[in-house]
Amino acid sequence: MKFGVFYELQLPRPWNEGDEHRLFHEALEQIVLADKLGFDHAWEVEHHFLDEYSHSSSPEVFLAAAASVTKNIRLGHGIRQVIPNYNHPARTAEGLATLDIMSNGRVEFGIGEGATRLELGGFNIPAKEKRAMAIEAGEQIANMMVHEPYPGFEGKYFSMPCRNVLPKPVQKPHPPMWMACTNRDTIRVAASLGVGALAFSFVDPEEAKAWSEIYYGIIKSEECKPIGHTVNANIAMVSNFSLHEDRAEAIRRGHEGFEFFGYALNALVAHDTIPGRTDMWGDYIKARGNRTQEVIDAAKRAEAIATGIGTPDDMRAHLRAFRDAGVDQVIFMQQAGRNKHSDICESLELFAAKVMPEFKKEAAEREARKQAELAPYIEAALKRKNWMKPLERDEVPVVKASVKQAQVNQTSAAD
Repeated sequence: MKFGVFYELQLPRPWNEGDEHRLFHEALEQIVLADKLGFDHAWEVEHHFLDEYSHSSSPEVFLAAAASVTKNIRLGHGIRQVIPNYNHPARTAEGLATLDIMSNGRVEFGIGEGATRLELGGFNIPAKEKRAMAIEAGEQIANMMVHEPYPGFEGKYFSMPCRNVLPKPVQKPHPPMWMACTNRDTIRVAASLGVGALAFSFVDPEEAKAWSEIYYGIIKSEECKPIGHTVNANIAMVSNFSLHEDRAEAIRRGHEGFEFFGYALNALVAHDTIPGRTDMWGDYIKARGNRTQEVIDAAKRAEAIATGIGTPDDMRAHLRAFRDAGVDQVIFMQQAGRNKHSDICESLELFAAKVMPEFKKEAAEREARKQAELAPYIEAALKRKNWMKPLERDEVPVVKASVKQAQVNQTSAAD
């Protein structure tokens, strides 16, 4: 099993001078620490206009900064908004390849579409067509990273002529592709497209097992028709994350932040919003009352809790259940609400010291077995793919010059 850290870059109000600067730089410090501790992935989302919930609107910039100060951890767009209204597909392909070069081949490419009226309406994206728009763009972004030149495309949602999209990524044929998933239906879609499933819903191990069975069942079936040039057969699930030797202290440090995460997500969809005038944190505090003590009291009565918040023993039980359910990676949502930077770092260190070794020990053998089992299914899936035909040398169109002769101003050495 692999482990990742995840960033929405949440910043509840009230905002003070320097809060955003501190938030970004503390997140970067956490990724540097995770890299040193042996975590496998660092994921960052892309969202727009979502006050308090997510200030992560330019993940390509943040991930580039992370690439410059880390060595091994893989850097994931979890996700990149690929609909052309957000980001033209050619610009996404260029950015991915550049980041892959600068990180020495450590990029993961998750595709997404957005869900709220704040985002979709801000970029004039029809909600009923957003998934089709994202899938069309995602497939062409993969083609752009592979073809030299890219033959061009006339689609329903975007078109562009033949161009050589540069640079090309280090990873061949391109970085592994993923898709954001929130329910069983989107798990099915991800599997049918041959991309990894970034399952951004907090589910129990029983439901995770159902999702895994659906996903791998489709990967092994004729329904799998890849949009990329390879199949990334992996399912990753998010989990809360707050670790301490004292369970009550782990809850005190983390529970409120993660509860706010869920509250804010629901509020963005179910509540009216006045841009720049939100007070979701204040509304949340009014609505929740003193729930933290209730959760602590309940946890004291339990032998273990299965939420990712608790002791190292609690976490091991939590992860074993996900491993046995067929989950390949657990992504920890440690930066949520007002969770403190120092507490997050302590949790990361405790996890690496007391939990990670058990799962790292078996990771290579488990992955090898899985790849051997899936190899014939992946080979069959790639045979079903609709491959874009590369252009022959004489088929590449000539781009006509703008003028017959360029006018160049020249000055003499005496001038």
